[in-house]
Amino acid sequence: MPTSIVWFRRDLRRSDHPALAAASSGAVVGLFVVDPRLWDSAGAARRAWVAASVRALQEATDGTLVVRVGDPAQVLPEVASTVGSRVVHVTGETTPHGRARDARVAAELSSAGVAWEEHGTPYAVDPGVVRTGQGTPYQVFTPFLRAWREHGWDPPGPAPSVEWRRMRNDAGATARLDAALRQAPAGMPEPGEVAASRRWQEFLERDLEDYDEARDLPAADRTSRMSAYLKVGAIHPRQLLADLPASAGRFAAELAWREFYADVLWHRPESTWRDLRPLAIPYDDPGDALDAWRSGRTGFPLVDAGMRQLLHEGWMHNRVRMITASFLTKDLHVWWPVGARHFLDHLVDGDLASNNHGWQWVAGTGTDAAPYFRVFNPVGQGKKFDPDGDYVRRWVPELAHLPGAVAHEPWRHPDGYARGYPPRIVDHDQERREALARYATRRA
Repeated sequence: MPTSIVWFRRDLRRSDHPALAAASSGAVVGLFVVDPRLWDSAGAARRAWVAASVRALQEATDGTLVVRVGDPAQVLPEVASTVGSRVVHVTGETTPHGRARDARVAAELSSAGVAWEEHGTPYAVDPGVVRTGQGTPYQVFTPFLRAWREHGWDPPGPAPSVEWRRMRNDAGATARLDAALRQAPAGMPEPGEVAASRRWQEFLERDLEDYDEARDLPAADRTSRMSAYLKVGAIHPRQLLADLPASAGRFAAELAWREFYADVLWHRPESTWRDLRPLAIPYDDPGDALDAWRSGRTGFPLVDAGMRQLLHEGWMHNRVRMITASFLTKDLHVWWPVGARHFLDHLVDGDLASNNHGWQWVAGTGTDAAPYFRVFNPVGQGKKFDPDGDYVRRWVPELAHLPGAVAHEPWRHPDGYARGYPPRIVDHDQERREALARYATRRA
């Protein structure tokens, strides 16, 4: 019986896996490659989440998933030669680095007489497919959303029956997984396909009905928390979309944002770390203020709560992500890639396209039509979306003694700083005016 290789990357699951289904007509070697160039440059939280997800897939495949360390362009031909495989099946990659790497791996395999077959992507609609009537990419989300829905997607498929072929694991790769797991954030979610499905069902039963109202309330914790599972492919967006009722348009739109940003990156790969719409805004050297932002010691309670949640859980509520990003770019006048890199290092759901284009959306250099004047007021946002101060008190224990919304303005309470909370590092109103002046000058 012929043996095929399935190279797992951002698709760490068994069900609704077109590449695995295509390979399952014969024996299958499941392979995950720890690429040192990516692995060593990733933050500890990201490595831990990937390592935990790989271990979960190993359990789901009865311990047969092979883990090797090295350059994939060398590892894949070596494994193919060892097992006598003539084909490697993969889920197609969409990021600039992933596409370039895959082209290099496919070329090396071709030289060895091994075929390369791609099956779908980590998205319901592959990036680059949805286009305007003129055949150009969409620049704005709302028309993209409409076209994306009209295009539609395939239904999810079942987990195929697979005859897994065993091979030895690389001791170096195993050691890297073990080391990564030892650095996992304390609040990291349970990994794996089974955990993803369970979390999704909990959300459908408990939180979907009032998602539109509750999704912006960080203290309520009523978001789906599926982003980390989507990041590693423990579940596919097709599976989520198939379960959504027609009334759940808001949640489907959130999935579409993920697909829109992947589409933008597909067409504009240079926007990974550059402004999509350059404004040549002058930025500052933040000095100690950057450390205060990273550690959650800015003196603005909602900002600090979000940054501390990030460090503890490897996750942050989406509304708070926007507020903390606005504070760095508009209050501290720091170029968005500085914050984007920090988020990618610490978020277990750190998706390159969504993260970096989300930062640009906040910074005013991204896809939104007129965003430069949007400056989030961290106090006003706190009072609106955390009106009772519960989120702040949860993550900033120095303010746990302050009642209600007072937690957002400790400077207004006689005991606001009694437990060591730091004073504000900037004057928000003053920095807001400065940010708008810089943007207006450059646009003019």
